[in-house]
Amino acid sequence: MDRFFRMDIKQLYQLYQQHPCITTDSRDCPQGSIFLALKGGSFDGNKFAAQALEKGCAYAIVDDKDVAVDSRYILVDDCLQTYKDLAREHRRQFNIPVIAITGTNGKTTTKELVRAVLAEKYNVLATEGNFNNDVGVPKTLFRLNKDHEIAIIEMGASHPGDIKTLAETAEPTCGLITNVGRAHLQGFGSFEGVIRTKCELYDFLRTRKDGLIFLDADNEFLVDQVQDDDTLWVTPYSSDPEKQYSCISGEVVSCDPLLKFRWRKPLMELEEQGASQKWHKVQTQLIGAYNLDNLLAAIAVGINFGVDRKQIDHALENYRPTNSRSQLVETAKNRLVVDAYNANPSSMEAALDNFRQMEAPRKMAILGAMRELGETSAEEHQRIANLIGQSGIDEVWLVGEEFGPTDCPYRKFKDVDEVKAAIAAEQPSGFTILIKGSNSTRLYQLPELL
Repeated sequence: MDRFFRMDIKQLYQLYQQHPCITTDSRDCPQGSIFLALKGGSFDGNKFAAQALEKGCAYAIVDDKDVAVDSRYILVDDCLQTYKDLAREHRRQFNIPVIAITGTNGKTTTKELVRAVLAEKYNVLATEGNFNNDVGVPKTLFRLNKDHEIAIIEMGASHPGDIKTLAETAEPTCGLITNVGRAHLQGFGSFEGVIRTKCELYDFLRTRKDGLIFLDADNEFLVDQVQDDDTLWVTPYSSDPEKQYSCISGEVVSCDPLLKFRWRKPLMELEEQGASQKWHKVQTQLIGAYNLDNLLAAIAVGINFGVDRKQIDHALENYRPTNSRSQLVETAKNRLVVDAYNANPSSMEAALDNFRQMEAPRKMAILGAMRELGETSAEEHQRIANLIGQSGIDEVWLVGEEFGPTDCPYRKFKDVDEVKAAIAAEQPSGFTILIKGSNSTRLYQLPELL
């Protein structure tokens, strides 16, 4: 006779309702919780199941039969799949709007802006940080409770099928793709692969009778995906004020360096309502004109869910970026434009273009390598090196081995430690400094030194 239990998802969820806390970390085992043994590249949670039970977990879900020694163990075929299935079962207990957000650039900033706008009216659950993969999404879903009125789920992808899997787990009612760009090409294979993968979100929403998408009407790649498609409800937004069919339109007022913009509903709709055409001007705490699309997306979501326009303006004016995303940092020596959480060719180009337009007497850029570009890596790093020459930057430091082979006159550093040593020795002062690079280059360590 087996010493462990086998349960289907319905039975497992009933057990979860009796013990409503799942932990995947054997170092964090609340009394009476359920331990779920996930595997990673360098660890196997099955090996820590006994330790989790000793620390206070009531049950351990494992997929290795050999570790199960008594009836506190529940054997499943695949712990990760079980985690996702259980999270989906939990999500189904709540009949609330679930907004999925993905995209090459700006998805975390957009998620935070949408959260800020909706929180003016609703109790909102949103992805914390960037927990946007097949472990992070279930973790977020398990935080859903009866008090939440709307959920915002960020979804990341680095391979075809990733968004399909996450959408099938979270079962969103609405979707927003911020943009598509040349990132993670090593996993996607091509730019077309990026588009197909991101648009797996649209594919899922087509299976619903009421699937709604918030569409950047200026993005030809995304517009092409829904052209003449009567299976989706579409709420478009645009940075072209003349696009009358957009739900929301807006434009940059200034960016010196913080972004100020204005937005409105289209003239046609206002005239139908007998209202005057009114621009809403908003001074944000965000660096970069490239954030306009993210802001308009948040406004479109807010309008759709009935958030008052003054509340929307209040939310966007008071949102302050964190985690090295579009931040302006004033130090005793320099003024920093910190966007060091992520980098790919499209976001790097946008950052350089924005930096070029900034008024500053002395400019410096510390740019980190762009990772996971596969066979296009050398070409894309050379293209960025060429763009730097058009950006009016006085001093440029390039960080990472990927920039090594580029043909350019700029200083090159193997890694962030070499940059730290140069900062300590030279003490740059009086600069406006752009810091931009993939998170793995660790440029986020530099602001405190500058």
